[in-house]
Amino acid sequence: MAAKVLFTGKTHNTAGANGAARSDDGFLDIKLAQPHPAAENLFGAAWSACYIGAIQAAAARKKVVLPTEPSVDAEIDLNLDGGQYFLAARLAVTVPGIERTVAQALVEAAHEICPYSKAVHGNIAIQTTLV
Repeated sequence: MAAKVLFTGKTHNTAGANGAARSDDGFLDIKLAQPHPAAENLFGAAWSACYIGAIQAAAARKKVVLPTEPSVDAEIDLNLDGGQYFLAARLAVTVPGIERTVAQALVEAAHEICPYSKAVHGNIAIQTTLV
């Protein structure tokens, strides 16, 4: 059975002093005079948004009611070692209003659900902290 495509994001990026990124739907329209740190910031924002959805999905699967919305602060590092570039990430997750052990279980389950977490698994160092 073929996978069902739920959404396709399309963007056009340009480089240089007048660089920019724009999505086909116009939802994203941002100036990017320098590719970095814009790329790391955008990656952190996208991963955080997806990860919040994964926490919510994990809560629904476990029949946990979230009294308030979770939040994620992402830090994405661009590193250089021996001429090779690589990323590292730190996710600080807040799941207010529920027991810490339940929140921790949701945080862990979210990595199994979130497509971004799956995509980077084994490729970059990830530190996830429940705040």
